Amino acid sequence: MHTSLKKTPGGQPWIILGIVMLCLIIGAAIPLIAGIAGNQPSRLIALPALLLFVMVFLYDYKKSLILILLLRSVGDIVLESAQFGIGNFHMGIGGLINLAVIMIACLLVLEKPALFPGRLARYWVPILLMMGVGLVTSYEIAGAIKVFLGMLSYFAIFVIAVYTVRSNDDFNKAIRLVVWSSLIPTLYSIIDVALHMRDSGFRLKSTFAHANILAFYLMLMLVLCLYMLKSRLYKLMPRGRILICSYMPLLLGQMLLTQTRSAWLASFMVFASYAILFERKYLWYLLLLPLVAILIPAVHDRLMDLGEGTEVVRYAQLNSFAWRLVLWEATINWMEPLRLIYGYGLNAFGHFTPIFFELDKVNNFDAHNVYVQFLFEIGIVGLLGYMWLYIRVVSTIRPLLQCDSISGFLMLAIVLQYLLVSFSDNMFRYLVFNWYFWLIMGGACALSSLQAQTMQPSAGSAI
Repeated sequence: MHTSLKKTPGGQPWIILGIVMLCLIIGAAIPLIAGIAGNQPSRLIALPALLLFVMVFLYDYKKSLILILLLRSVGDIVLESAQFGIGNFHMGIGGLINLAVIMIACLLVLEKPALFPGRLARYWVPILLMMGVGLVTSYEIAGAIKVFLGMLSYFAIFVIAVYTVRSNDDFNKAIRLVVWSSLIPTLYSIIDVALHMRDSGFRLKSTFAHANILAFYLMLMLVLCLYMLKSRLYKLMPRGRILICSYMPLLLGQMLLTQTRSAWLASFMVFASYAILFERKYLWYLLLLPLVAILIPAVHDRLMDLGEGTEVVRYAQLNSFAWRLVLWEATINWMEPLRLIYGYGLNAFGHFTPIFFELDKVNNFDAHNVYVQFLFEIGIVGLLGYMWLYIRVVSTIRPLLQCDSISGFLMLAIVLQYLLVSFSDNMFRYLVFNWYFWLIMGGACALSSLQAQTMQPSAGSAI
């Protein structure tokens, strides 16, 4: 991808002047920023990092997008510690990167407005509209703004994918980019395990903010690796096949160490379905996998936890699933009938949990269920708008089944995985995972839409 900035006569001096002015402004602001940073070096490191990113963005905004997608999987911990706050609203480099992604999508549309995917973009209108209404009526406006901008960034990633995927080879490049983004988290996982494996209750989270986010990210990586191995739209050289076959056990091992049971279940269902539909010999491996996994003490304990703490008794500790069930029941029972239609406002769930949840009157937390949370915050209308988005994405991807049944199945499986784990986790809040998810979904929708015109199975490319 190339940018028009480098080709415009006289454009270079303006870019250089802009960079010089930016450096002067940042230089003048350094004393103020140093005072805000205090004893947190990460905030001071954020300054040159931001300057470097702005320079890359001005030079070629499309290359800056590739850089963002390649490295965003390692940014959670650093970006969280580099936040600056004004009152209850906090934003750091992470928030600026989100705005940059939205800006890149706008630049692509302005550059080639005729290519704007109007039909695909309309899928997002109901949920974005209802979230906008929920933003206006929110009790927690600062958090609601973050949630809305997060969803807007997912839409931006989707639009970017549709713009950039113009052929099967483009889609393969997007898949490689996402898989390559997992390399540093995988390497860092080795350090994380070495440092903390003996800690009580250890759950691997690598470079991510929480173990669950890493688990869902790995869930996506495993399906994409299977796509690279089995899809006839993606041709691997022997060396690439060996690398992927060696890499998948590492990803699987990391997922087991996250102790995220919903990710285990969703991944097992996809691989079992693939084995039943396409290669039944793999069923033998799948039957052995639970037997091997249960020999790992952490996995065994995590599974056994489901059989304990299933009844609500005063002062008794519930297991995580039983706790969720009590929370969901309390949520639905507390809601007013009229509020079931339009909800209590975006990001309102945590605001009200100390009021209606008898088991915890102190902490604010999410519903651990996307559907319950959206029902509470933006009502049945908003929830239907959210589900409409996925229904339309699935209907758009389905034609891939006619071109290559394995490719179509795996793309649909990624959507169904997402919807399944959304029953037990706050999936829409996990920005990093959602970026990669919507990049692949946008690319798959674009590829499927192009199929009727020009798409034919191509040779792809090797790793």
